Amino acid sequence: MKERTKLVLLIAIFLAAYFLPFESLRFRGAIMEGFHLLQEYARLHVLFCLVPAFFIAGAIQNFLSQATVLRYLGPKAPKPLAYGVASVSGAILAVCSCTVLPMFAGIYTAGAGLGPAIAFLYSGPATNVLAIILTARVLGFEIGIARALGAVLFAAIVGLLMAFFFRREETARANSAIFEQEGEKLRRSLGQNILYFLVMIGILVFAAWGKPSQPVGFWNLVYGIKWYLVIGLLVVLGLMLWRWFEKSELKAWVMSTWDFTRKILPLLFAGVFVAGILLGRPGTDSGLIPSGAVAGLVGGNSIIANFFASIAGAFMYFATLTEVPILQGLLGSGMGKGPALSLLLAGPCLSLPSMLVIRSVIGTKKTLVYVCIVVAMATLTGILFGLVAR
Repeated sequence: MKERTKLVLLIAIFLAAYFLPFESLRFRGAIMEGFHLLQEYARLHVLFCLVPAFFIAGAIQNFLSQATVLRYLGPKAPKPLAYGVASVSGAILAVCSCTVLPMFAGIYTAGAGLGPAIAFLYSGPATNVLAIILTARVLGFEIGIARALGAVLFAAIVGLLMAFFFRREETARANSAIFEQEGEKLRRSLGQNILYFLVMIGILVFAAWGKPSQPVGFWNLVYGIKWYLVIGLLVVLGLMLWRWFEKSELKAWVMSTWDFTRKILPLLFAGVFVAGILLGRPGTDSGLIPSGAVAGLVGGNSIIANFFASIAGAFMYFATLTEVPILQGLLGSGMGKGPALSLLLAGPCLSLPSMLVIRSVIGTKKTLVYVCIVVAMATLTGILFGLVAR
């Protein structure tokens, strides 16, 4: 198989070198657009979003009791509790579809059921309070409310459908796993663990806090003092690590963090680069697929318009909050309200980079089913909303 893979790779490189239209200005521009988007992603998201997320994922794997994960998010946990917690978790996380991935991988490998883990994966970027408020203010109250309600309901429904479709595999996974015993003596109290995770989540939230569109109000105040908050939380975290943790635990935490980083980060970089080549950076027309063609296909409220909006949203990469001004421009160019909601429900929680990482965690089959469910539900919701919001 390794020799066959090498042969396929050599043939692919030869065909690319032979046929790729390097003389085309648009093609060369699209290649550069891939590098520009990758640079933008590295500058805006790696240090202040992904790095804290990787450390949180490593902490989940090492310090969050598997018995606790199973009690609240496991396959046998009460469904109202498991899906309720997972579906609203994004309300405190201002993250994009890529930043939530390490935490999703952490809770899934720690023993969470597929359904609640997928609900968390969708909820993370979809129920972002800041994004929903901005949507309501810029795109209209009705779209903001529809996005909020749709995101919470979607998270639970998508998770339930995934758990149903793969119930046999999940039962086998739960039965074959070796979990911690409830009676195991814990090195830290429940309150200490909660504070530890809250501090790390606070660092993630405030480090990634974006500049508000209006230079007044509470959100702007938080933006102005966010680095003081981050530094204060880092000091608190350092004291916690010094007083509550042993050196062997810290070493295991760092190793788990590195394991998530080496597995996820290369896939994210590759996905962002390819997304930049195909679609360009948001707000530009430099990708291989012209933005005018995209705008022309999402007008009105037809099934095709909603379906295409869902597909486009699923493959495009949106940084946190950037989907709102992009949609504002598309709506001004004739995009229907139904397709706008379809894109809002599919776009923030999916992207080409996130698909590559999700596949590495749960496999190709589950990833394809997850993407198809999100696209189908986003399309249907957009059609219904378009009929109501005429």
